[in-house]
Amino acid sequence: MKNLFTSESVTEGHPDKLCDYISDSILDAYLEKDPNARIACETVAGKGEIFITGEITSIAEEINIEKIVRQAIKEIGYDNSKTEIDYRTCKIITNISKQSTDIAQGVDKSLETKKGENIISEGAGDQGIMFGYACDETEELMPLPISIAHKLAKRLTTVRKEQILNYLRPDGKTQVTVEYENEKPKRIHTIVVSTQHNEKIDLQSLRKDIHEKVIDKVIPKELLDAQTKYYINPTGRFVIGGPMGDSGLTGRKIIVDTYGGYSRHGGGAFSGKDPTKVDRSASYMARHIAKNIVANKLAKRCEIQLSYAIGVAKPISIYINTFGTNTIPEEEIIEKINKKFDLTPRGIINYLELQRPIYRKTTNYGHFGKPDLPWEKIIKM
Repeated sequence: MKNLFTSESVTEGHPDKLCDYISDSILDAYLEKDPNARIACETVAGKGEIFITGEITSIAEEINIEKIVRQAIKEIGYDNSKTEIDYRTCKIITNISKQSTDIAQGVDKSLETKKGENIISEGAGDQGIMFGYACDETEELMPLPISIAHKLAKRLTTVRKEQILNYLRPDGKTQVTVEYENEKPKRIHTIVVSTQHNEKIDLQSLRKDIHEKVIDKVIPKELLDAQTKYYINPTGRFVIGGPMGDSGLTGRKIIVDTYGGYSRHGGGAFSGKDPTKVDRSASYMARHIAKNIVANKLAKRCEIQLSYAIGVAKPISIYINTFGTNTIPEEEIIEKINKKFDLTPRGIINYLELQRPIYRKTTNYGHFGKPDLPWEKIIKM
């Protein structure tokens, strides 16, 4: 049986990713001075304005949010107010408050601790469901469509920043369709690349350059054939981009951030949230567990769901699906999980060392599959 599956990625200059990067830059700045800071930072970008809102509770002093925002925009490469946004002249508005005391009372001390149970942990910062996934399609144990889409998007940024294609601008998107046969990837069916550019380059030259300097440098030749379809800037001109072309918002690229739609998603976003928010930390832990189940050859594919209640430390439920690829019973895999891992918020934070300023590394090109991130390490199960 043959079927097609498609995943997309975006560059760091995409307006939503610009907002994610700003939010994570603010988060890192606070965690660097105060590992216990509580952060839920949201960014909105539109035209020449950046709006920062959310809740920040911290003992850190002298955090210059405006300076952090301008530096983040500069790092991405936005310096033109006519076609996107200019880090030097854009208007920055902040509206920050402290974490609600109603929420804080459940996070500070879990329900189990209040009842006198022998559990030393904060409570979960909210209710919710989180999913983790891994499969053996790629070296990093990620689905092939999202893996290649991320690599194309990252390559777009590389050729721009290294001046290999000096006419490119920061905004861009990629999309990859993989043809599967009996649930195994066989070939690339379609590649879509849309990239912002200055107005001087002609479309024919751009398409030729993107094919040679981006696509051919990323995708293994054995996955391409004469029938592979290419759509490079299919609408033609793409000069206006970033927040000038479309508004941006933190947390609007949750499928890009995770598994490209190949696995289910609980709905919670990551960027701008400190690790007491299980939307982020438990999703990282679920990926870590799923990856190690596959890496230890307990299954070829694995999806895990964790669920939490606000103010409660222990997960309400643990669900696992190995899609019939498991080498031992799934009940035994769950037993291994329960014996191996402390899935309370504090247990996850300590195990993955999440109170460090590491989050700017995660913002772009997926939160999973990067070998230097703690939840990607392989252990013995």
